[in-house]
Amino acid sequence: MTKVLMHGCNGKIGRAITRLIDSQENVEIVAGIDPYVEVPNKYPVFQNINECNVEADVIIDFSTASAVRGLIDYALHHNIPTVICTTGLSEEDIAYLKEASHSVPIFFSANMSLGVNLLIALAKRATEILATSGFDIEIIEKHHNQKIDAPSGTALAIADAINETLDNTYTYRYDRSTVREKRPQKEIGIHAVRGGTIVGEHDILFAGNDEFITLSHQATSKEVFATGAIKAATFLADKAPGLYNMDHLLDNSF
Repeated sequence: MTKVLMHGCNGKIGRAITRLIDSQENVEIVAGIDPYVEVPNKYPVFQNINECNVEADVIIDFSTASAVRGLIDYALHHNIPTVICTTGLSEEDIAYLKEASHSVPIFFSANMSLGVNLLIALAKRATEILATSGFDIEIIEKHHNQKIDAPSGTALAIADAINETLDNTYTYRYDRSTVREKRPQKEIGIHAVRGGTIVGEHDILFAGNDEFITLSHQATSKEVFATGAIKAATFLADKAPGLYNMDHLLDNSF
């Protein structure tokens, strides 16, 4: 039985994870952390992670970027493997968790969906073929009107994967309204749309001369991210210190 400490347990995805784990036999949530404690849960919930004295095998984090450093400090102090699912982390935050991974296992992914990670793999292959033929590359992401960060962490992960395929020779353009010039070829446009209750949509457009190819992924429920987080937690619980991601999980699954 894998014992989980749910960091951000009363957020939308935290609640989805609670519902899914409640129906599973090999994993359970033993405690939660959330500043909002009015939601009824079968497990104890602490407003401050440093108040938590419940032993756990692994932490799942779906919280806010500002809470991640404190979480990592807690994981280091208690030597608990940690799955970081929170987006909007700064470069300093990411460097901090990478350094921590030398001492404790950390799983970090900008998106916990199996489909999104397959999309990234397809985008890399398409880039190898199309970019050398003069195709322009644009990424359009859409999310609900409550999402704070823009562009999404997933859109940036897609752009980074594409750029790595191109030897990191392309630049990113977030806003063309400030510069009046023709589109440079070695540029990846990244566009954010916010509205309604859109769970998450990502399109990668490869625009060539007289032909266009679009790779798309749509999430219709937050449970796709919750499912991925649970799989990552059970995967990580017995691992040695190191930095793990979706590629490790997918390799372990097939």
